[in-house]
Amino acid sequence: MVLTNLAINPERLWGELMETAAIGGTAKGGICRLTLTDLDRQVRDWFRARAEGLGLAVTVDDMGVMFARRAGQRDDVAPIGLGSHLDTQPTGGKFDGVLGVLGALEAVRILVEAGYETFAPIEVVNWTNEEGSRFAPSMTASGVFGGAFTRDFALARTDRDGATFGAALDAIGYRGAEPCGQHPLSAFFELHIEQGPLLEAEGKEIGVVTGVQGLRWYELTVTGQDAHTGATPMHLRKDALVGAARLIERVGDIARAHAPLAVGSVGMVEVKPNSRNVVPGEVFFCVDFRHPETPVIESMQQMLVASLSEICDPLGLAVTMNCIADSAPVRFDPECIAAVRHGAEASGFSTRDMVSGAGHDAAYVARVAPTAMVFVPCRGGISHNEAEFSSKEQCAAGAQVLLQAVLEYDRRLAERHGARPSP
Repeated sequence: MVLTNLAINPERLWGELMETAAIGGTAKGGICRLTLTDLDRQVRDWFRARAEGLGLAVTVDDMGVMFARRAGQRDDVAPIGLGSHLDTQPTGGKFDGVLGVLGALEAVRILVEAGYETFAPIEVVNWTNEEGSRFAPSMTASGVFGGAFTRDFALARTDRDGATFGAALDAIGYRGAEPCGQHPLSAFFELHIEQGPLLEAEGKEIGVVTGVQGLRWYELTVTGQDAHTGATPMHLRKDALVGAARLIERVGDIARAHAPLAVGSVGMVEVKPNSRNVVPGEVFFCVDFRHPETPVIESMQQMLVASLSEICDPLGLAVTMNCIADSAPVRFDPECIAAVRHGAEASGFSTRDMVSGAGHDAAYVARVAPTAMVFVPCRGGISHNEAEFSSKEQCAAGAQVLLQAVLEYDRRLAERHGARPSP
């Protein structure tokens, strides 16, 4: 299905991206809008108002996931979902996640303005806590939706100040009645910036995402003994930071040992008591391992486990490790992928098939519904950074492909039911 009169409005989409970027905007041009904060409430309220202004019915589940529904010819058919997330990293950019929600909203707005009636209902989705920067693990709500986490596990997650996910959800007034995961979808499409350099480097306009690589997150605590830096001889110290530093270096070594596709990072470190003249007695840090194949992630984990005693025992340190997130590699639905490819071809954009290096809500949704993703380039491949940037034209191109992909999937869905959408 190619409806050339249904065209995304680039200026309007860009204007809304910039408007929402002011909610939690930073001095360096990014966004700090952590999940389930008052800033998150503000952008949720903005989204609800815009959706309801289009005549969409907004519902919220008990993980705070928002569904903005436009009715179709057959409301007894499960809706086609499209969306992403509105929460950001502490030093996030204007496009990560947000483009997927606002691009989906713009696509539905085009349908509303054209009076085009789809066969299935269409829903714009805002997932809760995709980033995981305040509450770990990431993709919490979509994980509950897809059956990877229990509701009780998610609600009990705590931030570094001890606040629980459930209490924070209640505090902003976005805990709905519908149990998360009991909201059927015929399919789900997620538009996102690539967060890597490949599309830009190869001059491709659209990434047709065929899957998401697996990831595991670990929390490690190295424990030594606080001591006076001036009065404690070097050979008698139990310096937790020395042990942590060596383990952090080992994380990089492990990833390089599984080149070229493996990656490993430490992005959070907390040192206690964090005083100039005290030998550190405890260090907490987080490890992130990723690879497209589960056996490789297993190998990386085994090497890390072996390193714990190898490094810490000679230093007289204790160490604990806990896996807090385990997202298996995902292969997206062939029919949804075909719909994305159709959408790009119909819109006249060049494409590249690719596996996502970053985790996305679509990875968990794929457990319970046919799913695919659309990528657009971001300048320099930079993301999770206030300098993150995609142009007005790139954002509009992604939303256009998203719109055409959803219409193509809706057409196929109608054919399976012996019907057809209205012209």
